[in-house]
Amino acid sequence: MRIIYIDADACPVKEEIYRVSGRYDMRVAVVANAPLRVPMSTRVELVVRPGFGAADDWIAEQAGPGDIVITADIPLAARCVAKDARVLDPKGRVFTDNDIGAALAMRDLMDELRQGGAVTGGPPPMTPKDRSRFLAKLDETINAVRRAHPPGKS
Repeated sequence: MRIIYIDADACPVKEEIYRVSGRYDMRVAVVANAPLRVPMSTRVELVVRPGFGAADDWIAEQAGPGDIVITADIPLAARCVAKDARVLDPKGRVFTDNDIGAALAMRDLMDELRQGGAVTGGPPPMTPKDRSRFLAKLDETINAVRRAHPPGKS
């Protein structure tokens, strides 16, 4: 069975993922550095991996073809794309082999600018349009995975 992995510590769309996973009867692994609340459901599993990078490492080890990873962490996204998982960020951006290199380069550039004091502040807050785009992309991604990896086949 295909799984949705959530890099959960700062994920703003967990509730949306739970709803969509119910509609498609997909398992969800909520992966965090510390315990957090998850729905009481046989489909939803909380995985706690304390320590710097431990949650990311666990997701990268587990995810594979036909799985979906939700993360805003670009290096984690790159590791999961390399393993043929489908990857979305919480605003609905899809990461693929074609664009993950550019995303990593931009992340590194912005990190250098921040360290040099040229850029301050974080990303803009989530908007209703972002949530809507995320839901549409998640739905589209689940359907693409179901076509590429029909139930009962690996």
